[in-house]
Amino acid sequence: MLTTDYLIIGAGIIGLTVAREFQRQDPGARVMCIDKESSIGKHASGRNSGVLHSGIYYPSDSLKARFTREGNLAWQAYCDEKALPIDRCGKLIVARNQTEHNQLAILQARARDNEVSVKRMDTLQIQELEPRALTYKDALFVPSTATVDPMQLLGAQQADFVQAGGKLLLNHPYHGREENRIIRSGQERIKAGKVINCAGLYADKVAHDFGFGLRYTLLPFKGLYHYAKLDMIAPRCHIYPVPDLRNPFLGVHLTRTMNGGTKIGPTAIPAFWREHYGGLSGWRFNEFFQVISRELQMLVTNRNNFRSLAWQEIRKYRSQTMINEAAMLMAGVAITEFDRTGRPGIRAQLVERSNNQLVMDFVIEGDEYSTHVLNAISPAWTCAMPLSEYVVAQCLQMK
Repeated sequence: MLTTDYLIIGAGIIGLTVAREFQRQDPGARVMCIDKESSIGKHASGRNSGVLHSGIYYPSDSLKARFTREGNLAWQAYCDEKALPIDRCGKLIVARNQTEHNQLAILQARARDNEVSVKRMDTLQIQELEPRALTYKDALFVPSTATVDPMQLLGAQQADFVQAGGKLLLNHPYHGREENRIIRSGQERIKAGKVINCAGLYADKVAHDFGFGLRYTLLPFKGLYHYAKLDMIAPRCHIYPVPDLRNPFLGVHLTRTMNGGTKIGPTAIPAFWREHYGGLSGWRFNEFFQVISRELQMLVTNRNNFRSLAWQEIRKYRSQTMINEAAMLMAGVAITEFDRTGRPGIRAQLVERSNNQLVMDFVIEGDEYSTHVLNAISPAWTCAMPLSEYVVAQCLQMK
């Protein structure tokens, strides 16, 4: 039997930063991280857009607001320390109509509450920043938004963890919990002083084994991307629409990539099982039945305006629909310019079982034996470092 002081389930960006934080806050402790895949970055963390968000969207009393600004600064400093590439291009949030223009004031207020610097720009200033940007009257520019390479950061975190004495076990899926603090993983039985669940798409399932997260279930949403031809000049900054603040999605936007290209996306299409990346890959009958049943309930109850959201997003399976939305943000966007699709991602969105409400913030539950990081959705990548400090501090308080 293997033994460890701290066992982290999941080697995505949250799992690895939690593992690193235990090494910092409890020097000398044995830290182990398990993952079902043969290498890191196979799921959400490796399919991430790489955008370091600023914290402009979230109410000031949310964990997202608390961690996004700190996380943005922490990752930028980490990239500088490790000499990793980073594009500090900023983000332009444009309005497409009067209703969205009215929402800019709400975003400005949230930016002020969350201590995020923003600049209100008129049409002349917008043209100086990015001549192709399209907006109705004003727009907001957020200079702290940046872009990194997700796989490079994951690789750096993995190297830091292993070099500091951590043990990473790949090809070790979580199979269940036994008595006496024993976890079954792969062919191993692991005895852990504390279990930290960072299992992403399966975090709710793991939490349920420990008696936590029982109010919630996970609903997967698929994110699709289209990439521009390499000769297309990228926008000078990211260009985002004003989001619908009633749901946790940001809408199709234009993103500068680290290789100087441009991509549009992501969608938020209701998926039919948890790893529904394409075709029948990852298909499991039980998951399919559970997900479809929940989606049908949400269509009936229409929480978060789910009927309209589902219809709008499903239409984006058609490339022209996505590109038409992007064309409302920047001139010159045409289907002939976006000839490649990217790897789809799955958003591990938590839903309240009792009322089918989409959960808007991170959820962390646990006791002296286990801690469960639930609803680690965007901007979880940006928030990873301060979120990990918070999780580890809570664990050590209950030790």
